[in-house]
Amino acid sequence: MTQVDKAVPVWRQFLRCHLPMVAVALVIVLAVIFVASDRWRRGAFFFGGAALLAAAFRLCLPTERVGLLAVRGKPYDVGVFGLLGTAIVVLAATINTLGIG
Repeated sequence: MTQVDKAVPVWRQFLRCHLPMVAVALVIVLAVIFVASDRWRRGAFFFGGAALLAAAFRLCLPTERVGLLAVRGKPYDVGVFGLLGTAIVVLAATINTLGIG
């Protein structure tokens, strides 16, 4: 075997760099499933949670480990993800559910 054969598989390299983004994407897929099954409030909580999860990953992990979550500088990304996630969660929590007086 050559050195190329012993190299780390491509999918492991991808996950090593993009695992936080994959985790956030899975939470978003779960949110879409809730919204599609007419559980819009729960889905909104999951959307907000995904943004807050992205903010936590961006805050705690180095830039080379967060993959596509690194858009601009770390303070900007954490602020925008945190503000967006908080706003979505607050809106989902304060809006009255449909059909309940």
